Amino acid sequence: MRRAMATAEVGDDVFGEDPTTNRLQERVAELLGKDAALFVPSGTMGNQLALAVQATAGDEVIVDQESHILHYETGAPSLIARVQLRSAPLQEQPARACQVLTDLVRPEAYYYPRTRGVCIENTHNRFSGAIMPLEPVQQIGRWCAERGLFLHCDGARLWNASVATGIPPAVYAAPCTTVMVCLSKGLGAPVGSIVAGPEDLIAEARRWRKMLGGGMRQSGVLSAAGLYALDQHLERLAEDHRRAKEFAQSIVEEFELMLDPPPTNIVLFRSRRGVDTEHLLEQLASSGVLVSPGPPGWLRAVFHLDISDDDLAAAIAMLHRIHRDLCGKHSLAMNT
Repeated sequence: MRRAMATAEVGDDVFGEDPTTNRLQERVAELLGKDAALFVPSGTMGNQLALAVQATAGDEVIVDQESHILHYETGAPSLIARVQLRSAPLQEQPARACQVLTDLVRPEAYYYPRTRGVCIENTHNRFSGAIMPLEPVQQIGRWCAERGLFLHCDGARLWNASVATGIPPAVYAAPCTTVMVCLSKGLGAPVGSIVAGPEDLIAEARRWRKMLGGGMRQSGVLSAAGLYALDQHLERLAEDHRRAKEFAQSIVEEFELMLDPPPTNIVLFRSRRGVDTEHLLEQLASSGVLVSPGPPGWLRAVFHLDISDDDLAAAIAMLHRIHRDLCGKHSLAMNT
């Protein structure tokens, strides 16, 4: 990947003249079945551009109550697109999503915000890498189209959904007006995401990207990493899924799993013995096992191309050792 970056053919992408970036954008647009695509520095920027070009100030956008856009993008929709978010459990029971949405659409009255669109997340970060099934995605797409609403997919890990199910990314993306996919995360590029959609929206997104400081000159150096990742790292996502399942299976007696088995590469887990999550997180980190906080009370383990089978075995052994040690201290504290 670094060799591809070092030898990348470059131009000036601010003027649309970087050949490597243009190839990457065309490649991802084709993979997603969209007219056009735009390279952006981050998934957050991609999501925010999608909102900015499809909504106006004062509009309301419906999102899942555990979505990345709601929890992890620093309130950006209120500042950049100047929209408010309305959250609901869209993805916990995907088959009911359209009914939930119907109940949330604002009536036509001057004192309500205007419902302008819906955002889904596939796969779902805070729901242990859950895949939103294709049929509900298609149903939501039809529901939005019938009401003149946009549907945006935060597909940071859409590649994982595709590899896990065998369904092409373009099929998942077809019901959506716009879709964002990450080239980092599981694909392993150092930086970058793509937002894709109709030509006119992507042209406007380019303007917004410039406004937010995301226009880059010789971005082909970064785009080359994305092209390499698509060529070399896409199908190997299945290895991450396998390791996530093996990790979950190895800890299930001591830890509750949010989803068993984990559908892709994210495992959310917590102690069945009441061991404090933050204390366990700290002890693991000091022993070289890096997991992150999930939703309140949960730990989050993510598997990627830098984790080998040996790493997996070492992490499982260390987790068991530390957890059992903390369980002993927890029991002692309870009895004193």
